[in-house]
Amino acid sequence: MSQPALQMSDVRKVYSMGDSEVVALDHATLTVGTDEIIALVGPSGSGKTTLCSIAGGILSATEGSVTVGGESIADYGDKELTTFRQNKVGFVFQSVNLVPFLNARENLLVVDELGRREGKPARERADRLLDELGLGDRSKNLPSQLSGGQKQRVAIGRALMNEPELVLFDEPTSALDTELGQQVMELIQSEMKSRGTAAIVVTHDERITSYCDRTVHITDGVLEAD
Repeated sequence: MSQPALQMSDVRKVYSMGDSEVVALDHATLTVGTDEIIALVGPSGSGKTTLCSIAGGILSATEGSVTVGGESIADYGDKELTTFRQNKVGFVFQSVNLVPFLNARENLLVVDELGRREGKPARERADRLLDELGLGDRSKNLPSQLSGGQKQRVAIGRALMNEPELVLFDEPTSALDTELGQQVMELIQSEMKSRGTAAIVVTHDERITSYCDRTVHITDGVLEAD
């Protein structure tokens, strides 16, 4: 039986604020299957970003265990977390964060350059991903020459370049109208399922949870599964 894509057990994240402490994540336990898509829903400040940042190796947990694709990262230092992020996770941010002076193809290739995996296989993979995402004819376009939906597609392709165990989506439809938002969620669903890749989709929009396998609510750092 394959390992879960993500296993978080009794995870806490605490910040010191002078003489007091702020609990951003409170004994969170969450398992995400190898090809499962989870909708993570909660109000602003509820701990959604903290949870995803810990799962993606951007933040370290104060307590608890975090395992991604069978790799335990809870005790990793900065260098180990950098390598982990390059190899095991993909990120699609709310603001897309494409490099403005690189074209669509180059925005995908930069992932392999950062991971020192340059060469023909990387170029072929970038071209294949762009074709699959319906952007084969936009590979040389700069982000400023792409629509909002096309930028999101490039961001999804970039997140898939390292063949991750887990992709983390931060409000992927918030800047899109309803029709485009549905198209992007359909794309996320089909791409994750076709690759057997797990995903967590952070959202405020309950309408897009239908594209996910399961919804998990979070309030004040506490998870509550449906």
